[in-house]
Amino acid sequence: MIRIAVSGHRGLPPETAALIDTAIRQALTQHSPHITGLSCLADGADQIFARAVLDLGGTLEAVIPAQQYRDGLPAETQQEYDALLSKATQIHRLDFTESTSESHMAASRLMLDHADELLAVWDGKPARGHGGTADVVTEAQGHGLNVRTIWPEGARRD
Repeated sequence: MIRIAVSGHRGLPPETAALIDTAIRQALTQHSPHITGLSCLADGADQIFARAVLDLGGTLEAVIPAQQYRDGLPAETQQEYDALLSKATQIHRLDFTESTSESHMAASRLMLDHADELLAVWDGKPARGHGGTADVVTEAQGHGLNVRTIWPEGARRD
């Protein structure tokens, strides 16, 4: 069973989310159903990845960066967060109270420590803040993990 962590952009326009969903499913199909996906279940790439892992018969491990993490997610994505969290076979909860860049990067490091590969839904640009996808990619490369980048033709960020 392969263990794949995800890091990726949030706040994706619907057209981009659809392109990324298709690309993630194509990337995961080669391993399905023998996949364990590690995700923080944030809006955008994390939730798309987690749903794809489950739909393809894999298992999901959730990594919760902080006690107040859910409250910091957009309200329209909290129901999907709850649904995915309820399907996780294991939940790793970090000791942070507030959902900050520091807690998010710590969660990413935990995922990388437990993963065989990183799937990065990334436009290739520098992180917009500490702990962004670019930082996670750099960290994964430092761990010697294989990094697969997903950014389909026509994808864009807000």
